[in-house]
Amino acid sequence: MDATNNGESADQVGIRADIRVGNPEQPNDHTDALGSVGSGGAGSSGLVAGSSHPYGSGAIGQLANGYSSPSSSYRKNVAKMVTDRHAAEYNMRHKNRGMALIFNHEHFEVPTLKSRAGTNVDCENLTRVLKQLDFEVTVYKDCRYKDILRTIEYAASQNHGDSDCILVAILSHGEMGYIYAKDTQYKLDNIWSFFTANHCPSLAGKPKLFFIQACQGDRLDGGVTMQRSQTETDGDSSMSYKIPVHADFLIAYSTVPGFYSWRNTTRGSWFMQSLCAELAANGKRLDILTLLTFVCQRVAVDFESCTPDTPEMHQQKQIPCITTMLTRILRFSDKQLAPAGRV
Repeated sequence: MDATNNGESADQVGIRADIRVGNPEQPNDHTDALGSVGSGGAGSSGLVAGSSHPYGSGAIGQLANGYSSPSSSYRKNVAKMVTDRHAAEYNMRHKNRGMALIFNHEHFEVPTLKSRAGTNVDCENLTRVLKQLDFEVTVYKDCRYKDILRTIEYAASQNHGDSDCILVAILSHGEMGYIYAKDTQYKLDNIWSFFTANHCPSLAGKPKLFFIQACQGDRLDGGVTMQRSQTETDGDSSMSYKIPVHADFLIAYSTVPGFYSWRNTTRGSWFMQSLCAELAANGKRLDILTLLTFVCQRVAVDFESCTPDTPEMHQQKQIPCITTMLTRILRFSDKQLAPAGRV
């Protein structure tokens, strides 16, 4: 829904109704499941209660739902080692930083979806700061789903051997577990699954970053007022090793599951405003998780909806939601100062 009073909007669908509220050397490792893989015994279906998705509709669940059948896990997948086994930080010394794909959605063919005024401001700001961080940025405007899929498939098929990482940003309407293209909705795992280590070996062991500006539901966060207490004052690195195929992903949502995500029609979304400000100020100094912590702080503390003509939407809050499967510290070191890395 879009609440347009005083320029504040939510990236939500339709018209808002009532608010609803192991160690490989240890042979005795077992999974915490109610039966063996493929046994067909109790619990073997993996279905989450009340869900048609075997592993749920959240970020991690969607990655698992998009993954291939259990039998495929027995195939031998091999990729080039780009970082020492116990390195504290990702190797960001490749020739290129990597691709940054921005899918910017302003207008839609779906009748219930309003145009997203302010999204072009987000896109321009994000493009600028990502170029400052040495990304090769490409913007795709108002794409239909088949075009998004074709673009993502092409990106995943490229050789990323000379790149540090890849970044995908999606600016659109959304609802729980889905995001909208120009013509239809789709599950986010349809994007992520192309970049798992078994599907895109040249990105294995490298960061895969996703930034999603979209609603995840229609619930509102009224916040809690924090009052000052009266007593408070003012004052083995060369050896080969295996990694999970879903390792090294980071998915940053603009809001938590089930809740609105707010966007100012002239200044852009709260999340993208905050993300771009932090990337511009600290993108080459702070590691990504520290930086995203400050993004969360900006959104949580500095923003509040202003829709006095719609009281139930007035003075609402928002907090981003970060899902990380990163295995090392990620810092966008200056390319001009970094020596050539091992690929």
